[in-house]
Amino acid sequence: MKTAGIAALLKVPGLTIAAGKQPLPNTYTVKDVIDLILREIPNAPFPNTVDTLKNGNPDQKVTGIITTMFPTVKVIEEAVKRKANFIIAHEPTFYNHLDDKNWVPGSSVVKEKEALLNKYNIAVWRFHDYWHAYRPDGIGYGVLKQTGWLQYWKPGEVTVHIPARPLQAIASHLKRTLGIQQVRVLGNLAQSCSSVTFLPGAAGGQTQMRFAEQEKPDLLIVGELHEWETAEYIRDARQLGHKTALIVLGHSVSEEPGMYWLQEWLQPKITGITVTHIPSGNPFVWI
Repeated sequence: MKTAGIAALLKVPGLTIAAGKQPLPNTYTVKDVIDLILREIPNAPFPNTVDTLKNGNPDQKVTGIITTMFPTVKVIEEAVKRKANFIIAHEPTFYNHLDDKNWVPGSSVVKEKEALLNKYNIAVWRFHDYWHAYRPDGIGYGVLKQTGWLQYWKPGEVTVHIPARPLQAIASHLKRTLGIQQVRVLGNLAQSCSSVTFLPGAAGGQTQMRFAEQEKPDLLIVGELHEWETAEYIRDARQLGHKTALIVLGHSVSEEPGMYWLQEWLQPKITGITVTHIPSGNPFVWI
């Protein structure tokens, strides 16, 4: 998702980055946890960010932390079972980038989801812009770690150079390591691929095509795309004799490992509070 301006995190009453002592074990508030995280992010806090508190009170005591991609109803219900009242999600709670609850006026689903969160006093904070701004990018690092490709990655680069393998074998590897049932592929399954440009999530058609043009990889891997943009670009490119193949993983599953890595990254910094990753999963089934 792209960064867009809304009220900065600091405009929420009580949310400022405190430079004082760490809270005692089991005394963390939502604000304390956010402050702790932001101290690790270069140039934080940002003047314009979507990473704001979407529900709950910054001063409420944290009983447990959940990391996830999307704070779905199932994730909320699982948080309740685990007696965790703070969800840190990478993507929106209310179905649009700004979490505008009136994006579709009178939405019954928005109202019911908000009521569910309030019923159990659950705070939700989006952690998108800041996690991508961390060095290394928290999402990208987590995904490459999960695929076993970290050893081929150089900081700051979007292309990794892996041992050459057929496109079919790479697709199978991604399905296995990322836990994906199906991927979409555009290209010759027997084609040998070594240079791989990896853009998890929804980078957007312009960015995806720009990197395909600049990097000229054997394979472009994306989370999601507009079919009339990147897919048609790659299809025409191949019909014109270019070599780049395409694999589409799905948005949620392509970035989920980055939020799992957040759990691993955050837990040692929090004393006496359990941090758990709950995958939101792929919303689709294949028939």
